[in-house]
Amino acid sequence: MSRRSPFRARRLTALALSPLAAVGALGALGTGTAGSASAAVAPAAVAPAAVAPAASTELGAVDTYTGLEFTVPAGRDDLGRPQTCTIDADLYKPRTASSSARVATILTTNGFGGSKDDQAGLGRAFAARGYTVLSYTGLGFPDSGCKISLDDPGVDGVAASSLVTFLGGGGSAPYASAQVGGTTQGAGSLHVDWTVLDDAATHDPRLGMLGGSYGGQIQFATAATDRRVDTLVPLITWNDLRYSLAPNNTSLTRGVTYANSNPGTQKIGWTGLFFGVGILDGIQGAAIDPKRNVGCPNFVLEACRAKATLDTLGHPTSDTYELTDRVSVAHYVDDVKVPTFLIQGENDTLFNLQESVATYKSLKSRGVPVTMAWQSWGHSGGSNGRTGAAPGELDLTGQHIEDTYLGLRIKNWFDHHLKGSSVTTGPGFAYFRDWVGYTGSASPAYASASSYPVGTRRSWYLSAADELVGAKSQIQPGSRSWSNPGLGAPASYSEVSGLEGQIPLPDGLKTPYDTPGTFGAWSTAPLASAVDVVGSPTLDVRFESPAVAATQAIGPSGQLQVFAKLYDIAPDGSKTLVHKLISPVRVADVTQPVHIELPAIVHRVEAGHRLQLALASTDAAYKNAYALQPVTVRASPTAPATLSIPVVP
Repeated sequence: MSRRSPFRARRLTALALSPLAAVGALGALGTGTAGSASAAVAPAAVAPAAVAPAASTELGAVDTYTGLEFTVPAGRDDLGRPQTCTIDADLYKPRTASSSARVATILTTNGFGGSKDDQAGLGRAFAARGYTVLSYTGLGFPDSGCKISLDDPGVDGVAASSLVTFLGGGGSAPYASAQVGGTTQGAGSLHVDWTVLDDAATHDPRLGMLGGSYGGQIQFATAATDRRVDTLVPLITWNDLRYSLAPNNTSLTRGVTYANSNPGTQKIGWTGLFFGVGILDGIQGAAIDPKRNVGCPNFVLEACRAKATLDTLGHPTSDTYELTDRVSVAHYVDDVKVPTFLIQGENDTLFNLQESVATYKSLKSRGVPVTMAWQSWGHSGGSNGRTGAAPGELDLTGQHIEDTYLGLRIKNWFDHHLKGSSVTTGPGFAYFRDWVGYTGSASPAYASASSYPVGTRRSWYLSAADELVGAKSQIQPGSRSWSNPGLGAPASYSEVSGLEGQIPLPDGLKTPYDTPGTFGAWSTAPLASAVDVVGSPTLDVRFESPAVAATQAIGPSGQLQVFAKLYDIAPDGSKTLVHKLISPVRVADVTQPVHIELPAIVHRVEAGHRLQLALASTDAAYKNAYALQPVTVRASPTAPATLSIPVVP
């Protein structure tokens, strides 16, 4: 019943990389009982029940119901009119579940550009382990109706709440076909009366959510909107979409949220891919809901306006913030109060590790139970050509959950929070180390700590002769100057968003580079011993640019743009830009010191290698300045520019 996007099949859309996800939307608090499934059915009078821990890992038989159709309220359309949306879903039920043998539930939806099919393996796997799983295709993707609203609380959240009600026995829905007891049967109607209920009167099931990327963010939104959600496991998702699509790694007011007056720089590759995939899904889903392609094609009008603003100016405006703030957990995190297991990808130029740090710190500061793991993979392609999880890390088909490090942790998390099991949920913080060899489960490659951050910080200082020195007394005075080409032309290259590791690339697009005269760089001496970097490097520096000082008062277009990054240089001179991560910076006032927070990394710099800090004037993955911006950085013993690196023993 689902149409599979060729983008999704070839995994060219890194936004849709996650084959699992969860539902919801962000925004206003609610009771979570506003919506219900298509045809209301009176719930059975069932008192709240405890869930016994699983007695063994023996897998049970699963019944499946495919092509469930829900017609649910979903807020308002672009014209402010109340709307209903059609949702396509599949349900996976433990065969032994019944009104006298009730089970907990897991709700999941697709990543961007995906469908319910992407969760089929996990749905069967968790149903075999004693959970009812409902996987649905999110709004705006085949074969569900309405437009893509970017996990809006008033649209996607209202729709998700109806599905929670259904899982709590509050409605019924027609399905296209089913496999029950090993027998194929035709169309019918399904009413759920076998889930554990925390409150029968409000159709409140014992419910957790699992998913990544677009489906990961919507978990926060659902939990903030619907108090019936009990726990979350979001993977590789965003904290603040303004930072994700137009980052500025300075002027941060909290987490990764930067000041409105000092906007970021558009990620032209990612935003273009994002809209291309959404429009393609709109074309494929035209028969389901023709209105999806009226006006702004398959996106709410605000999204098209935001894209036009970014394409024209290269940075967001206050109108854009109204949209991104509404659909980002950074701006409603106080309403998220359920245990959360954050999983973020080290190899991710779309939603980098700093996004998970921002959410982690916000939840932890308010006493919300939260743990965080940094896995090897994210939205970006691997430098070794591998895409997706490392061996033994996470089996996204669901066939070997207990045999993988994260698979077992996710299962234990749900068993603990939904079944009442005493099984441990793992360390407060864990991170994958790609320099550690292992066989089988990836557990040996993961280091653990009680919380984040870890280790200590080590400082280097910018010195003349393009050096990074380890003591202020070693700083030699001097300067380095460069300029951008102007007219928006790029002179540095870091990545092709979402395509690396997915398709063969020309040699010129495989290796990052900087054009002489358009960047400054400073390097350490060869390291005497290996240095393990875990966390976010920072740079405190002054820029000198009389030309920019004379234009910056006109606004963002007149402000200095810089792209900071760290290279690992091998003894043979070859350079590695770790996971292709860079830090775009738009300097609010070039006459003042600047504090830059680079994206977090997990990386071992081997003995004999050198660390190099590069400050480039442009990058091909971003919108660049049109005016010429000559700039100088001085090495000064009395006012040193300082690079701080988080290291662990």
